[in-house]
Amino acid sequence: MAMSGPPSGRRGRGRAPMADINVTPLVDVMLVLLIIFMVTAPLLVTGVPVNLPETRAKGLDQDQKPTVVSVDRDGGVFIDEEQVSDADLPSRLAEIMSANAGKAEPPQIFLRADKGLDYGRVMLVMGELNRAGLNKVALVSTGADGGTVSSGSE
Repeated sequence: MAMSGPPSGRRGRGRAPMADINVTPLVDVMLVLLIIFMVTAPLLVTGVPVNLPETRAKGLDQDQKPTVVSVDRDGGVFIDEEQVSDADLPSRLAEIMSANAGKAEPPQIFLRADKGLDYGRVMLVMGELNRAGLNKVALVSTGADGGTVSSGSE
């Protein structure tokens, strides 16, 4: 007897097509997408849209999440993402300071202001920060390469 090889097409005895779907490539692609989203999600920063000035300074090292005070193009003041009126600003800054009363150093404040804004408006906000005792203020700008940079003062 001769060795039996693959079935010939002449006899009509071939293998039936496989009806199962191979999901391995799908799982591979989904895992890669999951990793991409897990890496990029913490990098997404939400906030008030402010056109920041550019600088060549390098960023500060930070230990805790700072409070962000933003001044938009129209002069509106925001603490984190909540708009605050000029009348309520001192009381809100006092709340931030009192929430941090037991700690050794004052909380870190990031001040973001639109580059087209009047300098006097920014100084009014900085004066309110100083009056509330929040002296650890970093001015946020964009770097020459487009990244966000903060330069601090104490």
